[in-house]
Amino acid sequence: MGLLAANGDVPLESIHPCGFIGELGLDGTVHAVPGAASLVSAIAGAVRSDDVAPVVPIGNLAEARALAAGAQVRPVATLLQVVRALRGDDPWPDLDEPPCRDEPAPPPDLADVHGQPVARLALEASAAGGHHLLMVGPPGSGKTMLAQRLVGVLPPLRGDEALEATIVQSAAGLTLPQGGLVRVPPFRAPHHTSSMVAMVGGGTASLRPGEVSLATGGVLFLDELGEFAPSVLDGLRQPLEEGVVRVARARASTTLPARFLLVAATNPCPCGGGPPGACQCDDTARARYLRRLSGPLLDRFDLRVGVERPHIDELLGGEAVPPSEPSATVAARVAEARRVALDRQGCLNSAIAPASLDEFAPLMPAARLLLRTELERDRLTGRGYHRVRRVARTLADLDAHVGPLADHHIALAMQLRVSLRTGIGRAVA
Repeated sequence: MGLLAANGDVPLESIHPCGFIGELGLDGTVHAVPGAASLVSAIAGAVRSDDVAPVVPIGNLAEARALAAGAQVRPVATLLQVVRALRGDDPWPDLDEPPCRDEPAPPPDLADVHGQPVARLALEASAAGGHHLLMVGPPGSGKTMLAQRLVGVLPPLRGDEALEATIVQSAAGLTLPQGGLVRVPPFRAPHHTSSMVAMVGGGTASLRPGEVSLATGGVLFLDELGEFAPSVLDGLRQPLEEGVVRVARARASTTLPARFLLVAATNPCPCGGGPPGACQCDDTARARYLRRLSGPLLDRFDLRVGVERPHIDELLGGEAVPPSEPSATVAARVAEARRVALDRQGCLNSAIAPASLDEFAPLMPAARLLLRTELERDRLTGRGYHRVRRVARTLADLDAHVGPLADHHIALAMQLRVSLRTGIGRAVA
């Protein structure tokens, strides 16, 4: 467009109130481009919305309208339409949105999970309080099945969360849902062979969001956690603490959002464990396997639970086995617990500052004594102490408990934070 204006093909003053986004094909077609949402948002945020009108390809119309902040979006299909509109020969084309995209399938339902009361409670607490969750158990125990159903109990994205997730997915070139805005929390499950760049973002010629950014507002699921490269896992520590990832390269550097719920699953040992006595690994092999998971990373999991294979009666069902709760029922409790937390302290329980715990998660004398005992026996670190109190606050909110935390809230929170090196693969009472 700058070249056309310099050549006198379009009036120079006509391009000033327009922001042009798109890729020009050799046949004059204007093609959709990745990152249109962030470009439109930048245009709308840099100037008054009535000053500049984004001119976008028809393929980017939905996301452009969602991020335009009141600006008039002008969709075009060809360069000729743009030139004739700028010359005043024709009005700006009134194009319809492209055919409806296929809506993503609804997430799987928790009703499909039989048994697993401890793991289900941990999943519900993770969703309600925003707590990171680690599940350890033998193959076939249902760890992946549980993680895939976490999105179904999370509330839909709204406001800034939806805008942020939309911008990140647009920048990555992912297909956006009908209507442009991402409302369903994303679920990302990278393979354990993923590189550091694939996980945290970056690249050589251009910076691209990694899995930690693509999971913003949703769930990052790491299956077979012990098989990931230790350097990749340690690269998650800073995003988990700060909610952003800072990517620096020789040519550029940027800060990308990385506010996600981390859910991980791993076997208790290289052979997978299984029923008592079935493990074929010696102590050296088990210790080497666990050393792949650093202590600082494990300490960032508020919830660590063992997942055993369900009982045969639970799998086969029958009249004696009650049906499992569906996702809708659990989601209602999660939404109420989140509302209570946001009304009380303005953030989820996992984000309560250590200095504010005495105000928002006070302790009864018996609960304080229980925590003191765990600290004296070196079963808790300083970070773990704070995380246990936050989890206990979430469990109390799910139980509609108001007031100081009781000792049974702390005991249950400790029960959902079993040490990986003391037999987490065994059943948790």
